[in-house]
Amino acid sequence: MEFLCYHRDRPGSLPLREELLEAHWSYMDGFAKEMIARGPTFAEDGETLSGSVHILDLPDVAAARAFAFDEPNYQAGAYRDVMVRRWRNTLGRTMWDFPGGRTGGNRFLVLGLGTGPAADLDVPSGRDELIAYGPLLSDDGADWLGTAALVRAPDPDAARAVLTAEAYAAIEVHDWQFGGRPS
Repeated sequence: MEFLCYHRDRPGSLPLREELLEAHWSYMDGFAKEMIARGPTFAEDGETLSGSVHILDLPDVAAARAFAFDEPNYQAGAYRDVMVRRWRNTLGRTMWDFPGGRTGGNRFLVLGLGTGPAADLDVPSGRDELIAYGPLLSDDGADWLGTAALVRAPDPDAARAVLTAEAYAAIEVHDWQFGGRPS
């Protein structure tokens, strides 16, 4: 089962995150085989950390919750909240398989928070700019709750346009970059 975990930073938590950096990396190293995508999000200034997204293939909902809530930054109080949702990998690849590579261009996390009937279930045109894409689902996978995408786009408006605006209660767009332990 695939899951999206999005940890949103608590304001002023950067010193705590810096202090826990090695603990975070060590924790994530334990999930390297399960990772589909990962990386930090940033505030509008493009520099201030605002959160951390991880998309993983895990055995069940309990494992996904354990991953999200056992994470060292969460345990220490660096995050203000966590979203854990089932997710379906409609591209069938990891971020490391993205043809556009790790660098170049602007990258965004786009979260469409659903309302009404399911939307955007099919991969949209512009697939070459999609790093990860799929529906957000209820724990049992039966109900559509929205859509999440990692996309390379010229700007936030172009990233937002990946989703059908009127199909969602809200669409969030966050600056994002490829994550992983620095080499």
